[in-house]
Amino acid sequence: MTDYIALPKAEVHIHVEGCFEADDVIRNCEEAGIPLRAPRDRLFEAHDLKSFLEMLDWLCGTFRTGEQLAVTAYKFARRMAKSGVRYADVIVNPTHWPHWHGNIPGMIDAFDAGFAAAEQDGYPAVGLCVSLLRTQSAEDAIELVELLSRIRHPRVVALSIDGNEAAAGRTGPRFAEAFRRAAAAGLRRTVHAGESSGPEGVRDAIELLGADRIDHGVRAIEEPALVDLLAQRRIPLGICPISNIALGVYPSLAEHPIDALRKAGVPVSINTDDPALLDTTLEASYAACADTFGWDGETIRQLAATSVHASYADPAVKARILADLAIWRG
Repeated sequence: MTDYIALPKAEVHIHVEGCFEADDVIRNCEEAGIPLRAPRDRLFEAHDLKSFLEMLDWLCGTFRTGEQLAVTAYKFARRMAKSGVRYADVIVNPTHWPHWHGNIPGMIDAFDAGFAAAEQDGYPAVGLCVSLLRTQSAEDAIELVELLSRIRHPRVVALSIDGNEAAAGRTGPRFAEAFRRAAAAGLRRTVHAGESSGPEGVRDAIELLGADRIDHGVRAIEEPALVDLLAQRRIPLGICPISNIALGVYPSLAEHPIDALRKAGVPVSINTDDPALLDTTLEASYAACADTFGWDGETIRQLAATSVHASYADPAVKARILADLAIWRG
């Protein structure tokens, strides 16, 4: 039986907002006198992307101190270690965190403190991808990029954008200038696209936003020319199969296009998106996909290698993970 925890790998599409522990949220509510949104066993319940994002806003609103953020960051790195992740790029979207809207640098510092403490304790390194929400304005986006460019925090590795594509409509043109400035400032660019929108969102991410990695991207499969473009340019997709099933993008794993995209030459990696809220783990995602698509050990190794190459880890970190992966025997 394959040991997917021992598999050397990275996680490149995961949100800190999707990794909360119920005990921490309940403690936050008790300390601040906030009524729970639902009983404990339904605290993380959502039925579609819209209700899911509303739940995130409520959860994040319970985090009001730097210490709470640092603890969350530390526990995130610990969660990664339990799944055998050697490096993670984690997305944080400041718009979900109402008590930090006026203090994004303080928010980044608090997360950084937790990640740094975790790394000192032997947990994996983590890069922070600071995300825009699709409903923000072009001016909001440029303001965030200018802030990130000004503070140049070493923990911040990329500009991201996420949110409900179907509800927000086409947003690539609105954010093109912000992403151009992010590139000029040396930030990497990762874009949620092709989840609740069709392939046009993926094309905009490439052509208008200069994405060097796309989160989801699965609906590119609906446009063969776009699949060819992704393969030719080697633009990796950070795919979250279990999330896509849970949120209704596809009815079953057997109907998910991850294997078709892989066979077409698109660099794909397996990720969890929001593992605590979806009650999954990275090892479970690997196992489910391998079982569904009949992947052998070499295919698994290639997928793990893609996760490392697609990550924003330092070259030395990538080299160490890839060296271990080369001798992995499953």
